Order: sequence, then structure tokens, then C-alpha cells
Amino acid sequence: MSLATRIESLVIRVAQEFNDVRAKAGNLANLTTTDKSSLVAAINELKAAVLASGAIDDTQVATTSTYSSNKIVTLLDALKAEILGGADAAYDTLLEIQQLLQNGTSGLDALLAAVNHRVRFDAAQTLTAAEQLHARSNIGAVATSDIGDTDTDFVAIFEGALA
Repeated sequence: MSLATRIESLVIRVAQEFNDVRAKAGNLANLTTTDKSSLVAAINELKAAVLASGAIDDTQVATTSTYSSNKIVTLLDALKAEILGGADAAYDTLLEIQQLLQNGTSGLDALLAAVNHRVRFDAAQTLTAAEQLHARSNIGAVATSDIGDTDTDFVAIFEGALA
């Protein structure tokens, strides 16, 4: 079975599920909100109620309240400082990386050598057939020749399945 045939089957199945989801959305009259004109209106009503509740409490950890954004930023800044462990701004990463770089370049050279043996996504790269096969195998990809017709109009198939 070609990839195009499998995708066509998937699109038809997705269209069936889409129709089921529409049917299961439910009757807006059954909402317990005051505004029943749409799900968006009901959610907006709920959001307004949550915002009006005033459940911000910077003094304690609780399941019925939250910290203010100022308190959250302060806690995140403290965590960042703890993770960086006092690394200089020039090495704004983990302290262990700073120490590796300061103690010599052998670790950096090994890292660069390993990076040079990786498949790139930011620039063109020339790979042998064996390297291409190995890369595809590592990520579970298939060759272009195995995919099938890439010009299949799946939108038309989807729209046909909805009718």
C-alpha cells in the first residue's frame, strides 16, 4: 500500500471523526453559564468570573490560589541563578561548561568533532548513500522514492469525505 493510499485512508477517517466531534459538541442550552450563545461566549464568561475571584496570594503555596506575576518572576530569577551556579555572563550556561572551557580545549574539540558528524538542518550537506541510509534509519524516515505521489490533493479527498 503506497503512502498516498494510506494518507487518503487517514484523511477519510479524520473526516469521519470530525463529523463525530461536531455531533458530540452538545447542545448549548445545556451550559450552566448565563451566556449560551456559543462555547466561546461561555468560556469568556467563565474567564471573567475567574479574573474577578482575586485568588492571588504571594504568602503561601496553595491549591486554591496563585502567586502574582512579580512573585513568579522573582522565583524564576532565583532558580536561574541557582542553575547557573555563578557562571560569568560571558559563559551564560552551566558552570560545568565554563570550567571545561577554562581548563582546556580538548573537551570543546571533542564536542566540535561530534557535532561535525551530525546531520544538519541549518545548511546543505553532502552525504554518501550509506550515510543517508544510516541517517534515515536513525530517525525512522524513508527515501523519497518510497513515498509515492507527493502531489496528491488531500484537501479534495477530505472535502469529499465530509459530503
